[in-house]
Amino acid sequence: MQSDAKTVKQYLAELPADRRVMLEAVREMILNNINDGFEEGMQYGMIGYYVPHSIFPDGYHCKPSEPLPFLSLASQKNYCSLYAMSLYGDAESLAAFQTAWKATGKKLNMGKSCIRFKKLNDLALDLIADHLRDITVDAYVESYKQAIKK
Repeated sequence: MQSDAKTVKQYLAELPADRRVMLEAVREMILNNINDGFEEGMQYGMIGYYVPHSIFPDGYHCKPSEPLPFLSLASQKNYCSLYAMSLYGDAESLAAFQTAWKATGKKLNMGKSCIRFKKLNDLALDLIADHLRDITVDAYVESYKQAIKK
């Protein structure tokens, strides 16, 4: 469900308490592990983490007025979602991520870039944190440029 919230604080305040607590925990993990250069804000009605135009002026190729999306966090109708665009555009990283997730013993409920979860314990937070620490803004922008060339 897209929100009309203008700020992350407003978005979180609109959530039911159980969802708010869960998304705040995931958000804290993200903020503690995401590399410098990415910014947090509202994007596409979700909490977004993106490459600002000051770093990548071209923006998102589908909508250049938007900064380049990297990660999004949302409360949907029946579950919560973590959209990892870094996995969507990189088949090798996706395969490694899926293999590492399987090793955690947790069930991965994932679409093309969307990791769906109903409880915080459904997520392999340490693995997600490792993935975030492994990706610099420059490496993500370069990977994105290569992906859209294909």
